[in-house]
Amino acid sequence: MDMNALGAKVESGEVDTVVVVFPDVFGRLVGKRLTAEHFLRHVADGGTHGCNYLLTLNIEMDPLDGFTLANWEAGFGDFAMKPDLSTIRLLPWQQATAMAICDLYHEDGRLVAEAPRSVLRRQLDRLAAKGLSCRMASELEFFLFNSTYHDAFASGYGRLEPSSDYRIDYHTMQPARDEPIIGALRRQMQGARVPVESSKGEWGKGQHELNFVYDEPLPMADGHVVFKQGAKEIAAQHGKCLSFMPKIFANEAGSSCHIP
Repeated sequence: MDMNALGAKVESGEVDTVVVVFPDVFGRLVGKRLTAEHFLRHVADGGTHGCNYLLTLNIEMDPLDGFTLANWEAGFGDFAMKPDLSTIRLLPWQQATAMAICDLYHEDGRLVAEAPRSVLRRQLDRLAAKGLSCRMASELEFFLFNSTYHDAFASGYGRLEPSSDYRIDYHTMQPARDEPIIGALRRQMQGARVPVESSKGEWGKGQHELNFVYDEPLPMADGHVVFKQGAKEIAAQHGKCLSFMPKIFANEAGSSCHIP
């Protein structure tokens, strides 16, 4: 969706919120929600800001020692968050909401080298310097559980009940039972510019996979982080939770990302 299309949807009232985000080192989307009018008037061109400690945290959001990028001694400041306008997309599972993915910049205009998107851009630049380009397809695997995120947390993640009682690799019966969520993923991701080819049951109990349409690495990586967050939000809307962790159970299948 380009800026003209976004502007038309804002004017018509179809969009009133724009989430501006960037992936942190764990692949989580962090950022903030803006009124759509403010995004159009100020942020689309001028950008916004986010604290530089967001790339130096552990999974529990505690600042870690040993980073020159941001630390207690030097004091924490802000990065410039500049939207990549080619990434603007609707989020069909959220009401009247669009998203823009940002690149991070220092005050002097340099890209923040440690940001995941910067790392990928640097690798693509190395390919281009050799006269090469890259395209890829991918699939993501995850487990779907019959509990809410709150209940999973409250139990110490010790009572995670898979959505199926048996292994479902290529099965169609249990995925049909999970279709309210899996079908919503396939359909709503299309509207969020994350084109999905197919879904299927995977080998584990409650395990599923989705396959993504062949694309260039940067939009594919953007699509992965949008999909992962969107999948969790859609599962929560249905009273369930899911996880992309590589190995949740020692005696069960793991989940992977396959890239051909």
